[in-house]
Amino acid sequence: MKLLSYIAADGTPRFGAVKGEGVVTLNTLAPTLRALLAVPDGLAQAAALVASKQPDVALSGLTYAPVIPDPDKIICVGLNYHDHVQETGRTVTANPALFARFAGSQIGHGQPLVRPNASDEFDYEAELVVIIGKGGRHIPAEAALAHVAGYSCYNEGSIRDYQRHTSQFLAGKTFAGTGAFGPWMVTADEIPDPTTLTLEGRLNGQVVQHTSVGQMITPIPQLIAYISTVLPLLPGDVIVSGTPGGVGAKRNPPLWMKPGDVAEIEVSGIGILRNPVVQEGAA
Repeated sequence: MKLLSYIAADGTPRFGAVKGEGVVTLNTLAPTLRALLAVPDGLAQAAALVASKQPDVALSGLTYAPVIPDPDKIICVGLNYHDHVQETGRTVTANPALFARFAGSQIGHGQPLVRPNASDEFDYEAELVVIIGKGGRHIPAEAALAHVAGYSCYNEGSIRDYQRHTSQFLAGKTFAGTGAFGPWMVTADEIPDPTTLTLEGRLNGQVVQHTSVGQMITPIPQLIAYISTVLPLLPGDVIVSGTPGGVGAKRNPPLWMKPGDVAEIEVSGIGILRNPVVQEGAA
């Protein structure tokens, strides 16, 4: 299944599953997609309802929200591909570099990425998202994929000069309107081995990042094991698993996102996350 969150014509937040060219709304099962994932057989209930119903709303013209608009936590992974480590001049660490984003920094598919007035250094980062279905703590790596509800695409937009203000990344990583998440979550039963996926970032149609997810330094099972040692993972938690080489900051000259640009993140087997770029105050 492909599950997504959206805003109805009356402004009500809703979620549902893609069926053909439309969406079967699933709010009779739970108030949000995050809440559905917390129900032990929630995905099975959703699949049964989708099989029995016709779409309620068309995909065309849909106002997408972030796939999980209200996660308990968004854990981002830095420096998780060798080519990105090399271009930054850093070294591979024994354990993954983690930082957080806030839910309020996120937008959905088709919504505008916002370049802030505070900086012109607005960079793209193509990433694969892991969405937790079954929560837990101290999850062993060999059992970790059983805790995954599904996968999605993320543009982990970064304000590079703010990121460099101190040794901590957070200031540059969670500006309002800079994290695009979508268009939907593909359930894990359709992606039994995420290492086979291909991740690509494009800016105005030009390929700027391209890699196999199998090139991750810390693979998804080990990420889940490490993060769940720190604190319990909950249904609907979001792990943004790292970006490959090719970021704009490390090009000569730097390649920054600017108003009028269109950024695309594509993951094979999932789809394309596409967002225009606007200036703060013009969204």
